[in-house]
Amino acid sequence: MKLENFLNKNIVVTQVKSESKLTAKLRGSLIGLGLRGIGSSSKLLATNAVLGMVRKTAHLIKIN
Repeated sequence: MKLENFLNKNIVVTQVKSESKLTAKLRGSLIGLGLRGIGSSSKLLATNAVLGMVRKTAHLIKIN
């Protein structure tokens, strides 16, 4: 499913993998999404900026 289908809708993002061996940019994206560690979730409005961060960290998170 394309991420553009979620635009301007509320999404719940959950971190499912560790951030231990990530670059500073990817860690910053996780912090920008409001995620602090494995199992943490945050409810966000899907804007272009948020969807860009989701794209970059797709291998670490799950979208509900």
